[in-house]
Amino acid sequence: MGTTTTELIDTGEKRDGRGRRISTAERRVEAVAEWRGSGLTMAAFARREGIEYSTFAGWVLKAARKRPRSKRPRFAEVRVGPVLAASPATDLLEVRLPDGTMVRGASGAEVAALVRALRA
Repeated sequence: MGTTTTELIDTGEKRDGRGRRISTAERRVEAVAEWRGSGLTMAAFARREGIEYSTFAGWVLKAARKRPRSKRPRFAEVRVGPVLAASPATDLLEVRLPDGTMVRGASGAEVAALVRALRA
């Protein structure tokens, strides 16, 4: 029988009790930023970096949740007038959004602008 030689290379990566690499928060943020600029699919990027796909997908999801959607709030002008009495002679537009919000008004353009602002 021959002799087996083993070499241990310490890369400085921390590992848990099962031998899995523990990545720092900074490394996770770096990896997601690199992926966004790489043009690769998540699977291809994870494979290239030696990261389990499900782990990397979790990093991307968490980064997306922390990312601010828009720095500027969106506003729509709304003019409030006297309460309109519902009668057969009054032509009111009524829009009910999927979340239950109801918008009523006499001008289609204003109601549409308000609905777009609420949905944005």
